[in-house]
Amino acid sequence: MVVLWGTTLPARAEPSLRLVSTVTWEWDAAWFGGFSGLELSQDGRLMTVLSDRGTLAEVTLLRENDVIVGLAPLSNTLLFGQDDRPLKPNSRDVEGLAMARDGTAYASFELEHRVARLNIQTGVTNDLPSHPDFGKLGKNTGLEALAIHPDGRLFTLSEAAADATGMVPLYAFDKDRWQITHRVPLPGPFRPVGADFDDQGRLYLLERTVTPLGFRTRIRRLDLNAEPIKAKVLLTSFPAAFDNLEGLSVWRDQSGATRLTLISDDNFFPLQTTQIVEFTVLE
Repeated sequence: MVVLWGTTLPARAEPSLRLVSTVTWEWDAAWFGGFSGLELSQDGRLMTVLSDRGTLAEVTLLRENDVIVGLAPLSNTLLFGQDDRPLKPNSRDVEGLAMARDGTAYASFELEHRVARLNIQTGVTNDLPSHPDFGKLGKNTGLEALAIHPDGRLFTLSEAAADATGMVPLYAFDKDRWQITHRVPLPGPFRPVGADFDDQGRLYLLERTVTPLGFRTRIRRLDLNAEPIKAKVLLTSFPAAFDNLEGLSVWRDQSGATRLTLISDDNFFPLQTTQIVEFTVLE
């Protein structure tokens, strides 16, 4: 079932984004819910999602005039370990998804903090080498944001708070090892929960905070080539404007405009919803 909302932007006035659609997605299946990882195909019609209970699903996005009007699940499977057995509960809390154009995919996990190569067809995961910092992360401050740069490097950062300098480390996986390439400014109460690169190599960060009135969302675009890093705020939402947005995919539509598609994690909680929210970036 799909419920369509209006397209008025419930956020501070920002000239950077136009809200295209907000869809509430409901589906009567045991695997449905808890989505944190998200990637769209280049034409914006195939959506791949990961849930924090270790489910991989592929979904067709039905569009009219390039606006989402419905969703049709195609397939779903559990995630498996290198031994081809389903991941155990403590090791299947998957939070991030990144897919290269050649189909190579990666997933990031919380609780047992790690990043793994992911076979989209079979759901089998193979852990990458770790970084010493990953084992020091808190239970709920894991590697939620995961993205692939156009040059093929894999990037991640945790949901941990900024350090005393107001920064968080950005890790890149290159030549079979992780290294800190940048320290990203993290002002205010927001924490990184999703990330993706555009085709120009600019990093989009999806950030979240929780208030007594509900979740708030911030989206920033970072120029990693600038020194210091340049960060442009594209969106800062009001409390409860959206649900718990955690997944982000960046792509170009048929007109050449950059699109941001986001998904919310309902935490398998009845009072929350699974939302698909889509913006056009006004360059």
